[in-house]
Amino acid sequence: MLDAVTIGHGAVALGIGMLVGLERERKKGRSEDHAAAGLRTFAITALLGYVCMLLAGAMLVGVVSVGLVFMVYMHGSKQAGAAPDVTGENALLLVLMLGALSLNEPEFATAVGVILTVLLALRRELHHFVLQQLSEEEVRDGLMLLTVALVVLPLTPDRFLGPYGVLNPRTICTLVVLLMAVGALGHIAVRLMGPRYGLPMSAIASGFASGSATIALLAHEARRQGTALRSLAAAAVLSNLATLTQFALVLGFVERRLLTPFVTPIGLGALVTVVCGMGVLAPWRTAPSGSAAHQGNGAFSLWTALIITGALTGVALFSAFLLQQLGRNGLGIAAFVSGLGDAHAAIASVASLVVAGRLEAVDLLVPVMMALTGNALTKCVLAFSNGGFKFARYLIPAQVAILAAMWSGLLIQG
Repeated sequence: MLDAVTIGHGAVALGIGMLVGLERERKKGRSEDHAAAGLRTFAITALLGYVCMLLAGAMLVGVVSVGLVFMVYMHGSKQAGAAPDVTGENALLLVLMLGALSLNEPEFATAVGVILTVLLALRRELHHFVLQQLSEEEVRDGLMLLTVALVVLPLTPDRFLGPYGVLNPRTICTLVVLLMAVGALGHIAVRLMGPRYGLPMSAIASGFASGSATIALLAHEARRQGTALRSLAAAAVLSNLATLTQFALVLGFVERRLLTPFVTPIGLGALVTVVCGMGVLAPWRTAPSGSAAHQGNGAFSLWTALIITGALTGVALFSAFLLQQLGRNGLGIAAFVSGLGDAHAAIASVASLVVAGRLEAVDLLVPVMMALTGNALTKCVLAFSNGGFKFARYLIPAQVAILAAMWSGLLIQG
C-alpha cells in the first residue's frame, strides 16, 4: 500500500492542510482562545481525511465528517459569549474533504485548496470591495449576467430553426451572454487599471468573442459618456488583434497548409493594428481627466447587447440567402456579405470547400479577403452609427489602413 504514488498524494494532502492552516494561524489573535483551528489543526485534519479515504473509502470519510461537525459544535457551545467562526469551521470541513480527495484527484484538490486560501486571505479586501466599491447597479447587472448565463442559456434549444436553417436559439443566446460579459469585462478592467490601459486590454480579450460587437459596445460607451474618447477608440482598434489571431487559428484548424499564403497579410495587419492603436492611444500624452467607469454606472447595457445581437443575426440570415441564391459563382460576393456578420464563419466555410476538393487553394485567397473586407466595413458602420463622428474619425482610418496592409501583403505574398 505504501508506494511512491501513495506517499506523494499524502504529501499533497498535508500541503493543502498546511497552506490553509498558515493563513488561519496568521488570523489568530495573541490569545489561543481567539481561534481554535490553526496550522496544526488544519494539517492534521487534511491528513485525517486522506487516511480515512485510503483505508476505508468515502463511507469512513462521511462518518468522520459528521464527527468533526459534532466536535466543532461542542467547541462552539462551550464559548457561548464568543462569536462563532463560521468561515473557519467551514474551511476546516472542506480541508477534510480535500485531504480525502487528494488520494484520487490531487491536482483538483490542490487547485481548490489554493482558491480556498486566497478567499480566506482576502477577507478584508473582499469586504471592502463589496461594501465600499461595488454599487447597487453593478450588483444587479452581475446577478442578471449570472441568471442569463447559468439559467436561461442551458435551457435554450440547441437546434437550427427558421429559413435556411441558420437561426440557432442557443447561438443567439450565447452571443447575448458574450456581449454582456464583454461589457462587464471592460467595466472591471477600467475600474482596476483606469480607462487608458484597462480598455485596450479588455477589448483585445473580448475581441475573441466578437470583434464587431466589441467595437459597437465601445462606440456606444463613447457616445454615452463622452469621456476617455481616445482610450475607447484605441481599444476598438486594438481589438483587431483578436480578429487576426482568430483568422489564423481558423485557417490553421481547417487545414494548416491554407495558412501559408496569408502569413504576410496577417503579419502586416497586426503591425499596422499595433501602430494605429498606439497612435490613437498616445501613451506619451497626459492622461485626460475623468474616468470611463464610475461607481454609479452599471457594468453593461442589456438592451445594447440585444440590439447588436439582433443586427448580427439579421446579417447572418441575409448572408445565408445570398449564398443559396448565388452559389459557387458568387462565392466572393457571398463571402463579403457573410463577412458583414462574422468573418470567421465565412472563412471557415470557404476553407472547408477547399478541403473537400470543391475549390482549389488559389481560389481561397480573394473570398477570404472579401470576408475580412466585409467585416471591416461592418466595424466602420457600427463605429459611426453607435459612436458618432468623433469616435469614427479614429477608427475608420485605422480600419482602412489595416485592410490596405493585408491586401498589400497578399499581393506581396503572391
